[in-house]
Amino acid sequence: MISTGIVQIIKLKEEADVMTRLGYPLYFLTIIGIWKLLGVAAVLIPRFALLKEWAYAGFFFVMSGAIFSHFAVGDNGKEFFGPVLLLILTVISWYFRASRTAK
Repeated sequence: MISTGIVQIIKLKEEADVMTRLGYPLYFLTIIGIWKLLGVAAVLIPRFALLKEWAYAGFFFVMSGAIFSHFAVGDNGKEFFGPVLLLILTVISWYFRASRTAK
């Protein structure tokens, strides 16, 4: 999430091209990038369990939204790889955090 957040904040040309193809305004890159970096900070700092849950929920919504956006415009399979991978990693991270804190 850190690397994709930075790429979105600096509006890397390839990322801007993808957002344009998906039909989103480019200022979404800045918003999503900042939210990702804040979410990473929330997950990494100690305590604040509710804040962590919100961060994980945000990651889930952004990645699932990316998957559905690529599907909606008819992108091929390789365009799904990044969002699907990040969604899987988000769920795994959330699961192991939740199981660790439930003890």
